[in-house]
Amino acid sequence: MLTDNGIKLSLHGANDTPIWGMSNAVRVQRLAGKLTAKVDGTIWVNLAYAFDPQWMRHIAEHPGLVLTMDGTPILANARTEAEIDALNRLEIPAGGAMTEYRDGPQIYNHELRKLDTPFVSILDSATVKDIERQSYFGAYKGVTDILTKYLWPELALVLTRFAARIGMTPNMVTGIGAIGCIAATFLFYYGYFWTGMAAGFVFMVLDTVDGKLARCTITSSFWGNIFDHGIDLIHPPFWWVAWALGLGTAGLALPDEQFRLVMIVILGGYVLQRIIEGIFMRAFGQHIHVWRPIDSWFRLITARRNPNMVLLFVSMIFGRPDIGLIAVAWWTLISLAVHMVQLLQAMKVRMQGGEIVSWLEREQG
Repeated sequence: MLTDNGIKLSLHGANDTPIWGMSNAVRVQRLAGKLTAKVDGTIWVNLAYAFDPQWMRHIAEHPGLVLTMDGTPILANARTEAEIDALNRLEIPAGGAMTEYRDGPQIYNHELRKLDTPFVSILDSATVKDIERQSYFGAYKGVTDILTKYLWPELALVLTRFAARIGMTPNMVTGIGAIGCIAATFLFYYGYFWTGMAAGFVFMVLDTVDGKLARCTITSSFWGNIFDHGIDLIHPPFWWVAWALGLGTAGLALPDEQFRLVMIVILGGYVLQRIIEGIFMRAFGQHIHVWRPIDSWFRLITARRNPNMVLLFVSMIFGRPDIGLIAVAWWTLISLAVHMVQLLQAMKVRMQGGEIVSWLEREQG
């Protein structure tokens, strides 16, 4: 079998158990179709098992490598027809390298910024629910904000499963979330802070669901990625400005000079943090948040949308949304200073002849 991107694929056996609303054969074909690396051999897959997409990418990069579970071949990069024949007999080809899943091999996922042992499991009616759970959490970024990491993963899992069952596409989820995002902006502007936060909560959760749905159903696309990340990048300044203007309606307007200063700090700090992250990525080929463990920890709370919303939520509990916005300004300033220090420290290491390598990659080594 030849996929649309020219990958040679050999499927062993059959499996009628659906996973994320599709057969395992379709899932494997989609996985192979997303490979960007050049594969000289044939990707051989045992359809009795399901596995994390990271294994497909890892195998594709290592000709002759066989992934096994309890000695049974699961996935391989076969170099010859003889190797395919051996694999079809569920034997390890002579001269091939073997990675045994039970040994707990770890792989660094650059895209999701985490180091772990991706899942492998027998796929049947008794295991499919757990496999979907593992694939869902396998699609989670290892380095992200505190709300996305700890507060709503379980809720987003339920919504992701529901969306997959009824055939929703990730772009549909993103579109619904965008409506909530826009609604929150107008609600903040008119001083309906609690209602706006509810609309914002819907958007923030769906912002997790669309990405997980795309990864779990192997339906991510270039334009879908632009749609999703474009909204993520653009909307936060509109929320903060709308919140600031809504304070007037709520009778808590900031004095003109304080208003201007708060907006300059929040909006300028947001842009400058993004610029620093971009400079770090371009200079060192990795995200600023994965260089050292402390950098990954700080990503949990740095002044991005979700941590800022925590500050605003707490301020609303005490009935002082004005103080909440001022707290966001202070936290943005502090986070900007931390980002600048991170960049300068990395530049100093480079100037002294050191190498900037993610601590997650060092752990893998």
